Amino acid sequence: MSGNSHESPIRTPKQLVTVLVLAFVVPIILIVLLSQLATSGRIFDKDSPAMSPEEVAKRIKPVADAAVGATGPGGKTLRTGEQIYQAVCTACHSTGVAKAPKFGDKRDWGPRIRGGQKALVQVALKGKGAMPPRGGASDLTNFEVERAVVYMANASGAQFKEPAVAAPTAQAASASAPKSTSAPAVADGKKVYESTCINCHGTGVANAPKFGDKKAWAMHLMHGTDHLYENALKGLGAMPPRGGNLTLSDADVKAAVDYMVRAAK
Repeated sequence: MSGNSHESPIRTPKQLVTVLVLAFVVPIILIVLLSQLATSGRIFDKDSPAMSPEEVAKRIKPVADAAVGATGPGGKTLRTGEQIYQAVCTACHSTGVAKAPKFGDKRDWGPRIRGGQKALVQVALKGKGAMPPRGGASDLTNFEVERAVVYMANASGAQFKEPAVAAPTAQAASASAPKSTSAPAVADGKKVYESTCINCHGTGVANAPKFGDKKAWAMHLMHGTDHLYENALKGLGAMPPRGGNLTLSDADVKAAVDYMVRAAK
């Protein structure tokens, strides 16, 4: 009786062959069925409500918003704090010239950060010391200036919040309406100097020839105006290309050079 309880259920060669065939065939059938289910569209049904254009748009919206960025009046794309720093603020803040707090220097930025975000933004908007209003880039919006302040301050230990984008007003909408075409504006060298070049040339910091100083400008004038244009456009020594304001056109830069040259003759 005990001997019979341990006997194998497979007693004949035919039964053995059947078991072996089933061991190979059954897994193959299961794999085929699963693959058909996956490719039949039942798992990712295009007719499913989750795959509707509206639902797909909702899921990708955060990514799209981050890629496009904020827009201001007239659909103008507002630059990030880092972009503004690289285009405008780096001329002084990257090296700390003219007593500008050096980027990333917690010791320089500490007292300013303790004054608070609003106070620091107001200084950037109105200007202080050698720094002109809006860092010399008068085309920057208040929003962009605050973004640049937040970027620089946070790189030096602050925890300032990104400013919220203001909704466009009716006045802004009317200002952005198409205007009649007119002749292109002539570059104003004095305006460019006062908004950008004065940062260094106004006081002569970082070996910049001081505005109106004939002796300081004499050695530069020896090489000719074209040489001065090239230095101003491409940068030289502590002076970055276009004086650190990459929004300036070639004509703007040359007009500023001409203005400073006339004052030194």
